[in-house]
This record gives sequence, structure tokens and C-alpha cells, in this order.
Amino acid sequence: MATQTCYYEVLSVSRTASAGEIKKAYRKLALKYHPDRNQGDDEAITKFKEASEAFDVLGDEEKRARYDQFGHAGVQGAAGRSGGGGFQDVNDIFSAFGDIFEGFGFGGGGGGGSRRGRGGARRGASLETTIVLELPEAASGCSRELEISRREECDTCHGSGAKAGSDSTNCSTCGGHGQVIQSQGFFRVQTTCPACRGEGKVIKDPCQNCSGSGRVMKKSTLKINIPAGVDNGMQMPIRGEGEAGIKGGPRGDLHVNFKVKEHPLFERHGQDLLCRLPISYSQAALGAEVEIPTLTGRDTLTIKPGTQPGEVKRLRHKGMPDPNGRHHVGDLMVEIQVEVPKSVSGRQEELLRELAGLEDAAVMPHQQSFFDKVKHFFSGDDDEDDS
Repeated sequence: MATQTCYYEVLSVSRTASAGEIKKAYRKLALKYHPDRNQGDDEAITKFKEASEAFDVLGDEEKRARYDQFGHAGVQGAAGRSGGGGFQDVNDIFSAFGDIFEGFGFGGGGGGGSRRGRGGARRGASLETTIVLELPEAASGCSRELEISRREECDTCHGSGAKAGSDSTNCSTCGGHGQVIQSQGFFRVQTTCPACRGEGKVIKDPCQNCSGSGRVMKKSTLKINIPAGVDNGMQMPIRGEGEAGIKGGPRGDLHVNFKVKEHPLFERHGQDLLCRLPISYSQAALGAEVEIPTLTGRDTLTIKPGTQPGEVKRLRHKGMPDPNGRHHVGDLMVEIQVEVPKSVSGRQEELLRELAGLEDAAVMPHQQSFFDKVKHFFSGDDDEDDS
């Protein structure tokens, strides 16, 4: 496997660089190695792609976090908008980062003087949805069917936006480039063409089904495979399942957010689970074998004699799996809670009083009324005063 250069080194920024510093560094390299400025220079185009791949990862907060933690392996298949391990060609780069190149003074296309916006091809919008899971579902992983509404390519005009039998023509204002350049003294300012809105084409006879947009709203059903161990706030990107691109542009992505419901027995702490187990005084003092719940069924916990309230017993590998795919499972921590009964039977009281006598413990007299206790309290004070 070929060695991959550190993305921070590619952009010549530190690991603590801000988002603005990363974008500025990328613009500088993109201007230097832009295909329109280096026509026929394969090395410059390679550096242009390399810088774009680095920016695709470091310019995205989620990808950057995975890269900082796991390196290139953490963003395998995520770098590059084409779904591979990087951008396939410069047109894919312009489709993803077209706004970055505005104001460069030359087009956003690569090689041969092609311009961004020719034909109006643009990347489709990314979508976002939320899936709510029960804790056992999050622990084992599961699949869900999602019904989403998204813009799909029009079946009537096949995305062209033009009525059958007709076609679009080059915009007369920008000559089909989608951009117009205005000269102001020594400065050249490039802006989106106001006539065709950057598409480079003008449709004179639009498709009636999509009103010339090339896309229509449709409902789609997707089966989502959810990895084991997901937690609240985690997001899973599904490449190419967003809205269809405009005029043949690449599809957007679908970002799936996860929300895991609270469980009545288990409290989650990362990959560990906490369960509070109530036991009786006699079980804590004498020891016992107690049946406890786990995410995979029932288990038995040994309570040793003399167990104290608040003690925590740890059951290895009974918690949540690692959502990043590593073969690590958290633990189940069982916190012991000794329950004091609110009422006891006559025989229980008799035995407890006998135990108290053995322990030489001061306990309340049997069936002493509140007023008897008050009388004794004050009479005790009087005796002390008399002495």
C-alpha cells in the first residue's frame, strides 16, 4: 500500500488550525495548481487533486474528527465526493467546491479551457434525517426502512429540463460559460451569469412535468443497516442517497442522525452500562446469588457476605459494542443498593430486635407512641437540670 501524505502537511497547516485557516490554505494551493493555469501539467493536476482531497476531509468537522483519531483509515471511502478514496477528476472537485473558486479570475473547469457551470451540472443537495432506537437495538445493530422525500431526475425530460423534441441553447450573455467577467481597471471580477443563473444554457421550451428544473419530488424507501453500538448524537453519512444532481451533476448525501431512548434498567456511560440492583439487608450481610438482567438475557451475580451499599460489581464485556467497528465491548456495572423495608411483620420485628440486642444497638422501644417519646425527652432534660 502506498504511503499517504498527512493532510495537514498537504495544506501546510497545523493540527490546531481553524476552519478559516484551512479554507484559506486550500484556496492558495488551488489557485497555484488550478488546471486552467497549468494546462498540460499532470504534476500540477495531481497536486490540485491532493489538496482538494485534504480539504474535503479537514474542511468537514465530522471527517476531520475521525481523521484526527484514526488517520487515513478513519476516512477511507469518505474522502472525495465520488464515493471513492479521493476525487476521480477535476470536474468532481469543481462540482463539490465550486464556490471556493469564485473570484479566481478564470473558470472553474479543468483543462482545455472548460468552465464550471457548462451545461448547468451541479451537485444535488444533501439531506438529513433522524432514527430513534431502543437501547437493545443500538446494542445489537439493526436495519430500518426509511421513507424520504427527495428530488429525483425527471422521467419525462431525463433531467434536461427541456420539452421533448426541443433542446437548450447556449446563453447569449455568457456564451455558455455560466460566468461573466467584468473588468474594473486592473481587476477582473468573475460572477455568476444573471441571465442563465450559472447554467450556461437557456431553455426556451421547458418540460411541463418538471417546469424546466429537470427534477421532480418523489418518495423513496431506503433500507438502512445500523451498526452496533451507535449512541446519541452520532451521525452516519450515506453517500449518494441525497437529492439527484442538477443537469447530470452528482447526487448529494443522506446524513442519518441517531437518538437512543433511555432504558428503564440501564444507564449508558459511553460503552459501559450501569444497573442499580436492590438487595435486602440479609443478602448484603450473608451473601447471595442474585439474578440480574443484561442486554442479552439473564445472568447470575454473586453477592459476597458483607457487601456494602454503593459497591459496584463489574461484569466484563456485558456493555455496548464499539460503534467504530473495533472488537471491543464495554462492561456492565452493577451498583448495589441495600433496601430498608418500610414495614415488617411481627416475627421479622422480633428477630430484628434480637439482632439489635446482640449488636448492642440502641433502637426505639416497641410500640412507643410519639407523645410517650416527647414526654421521655423532656423528662430526661428535667433530670439533667435537677442534677
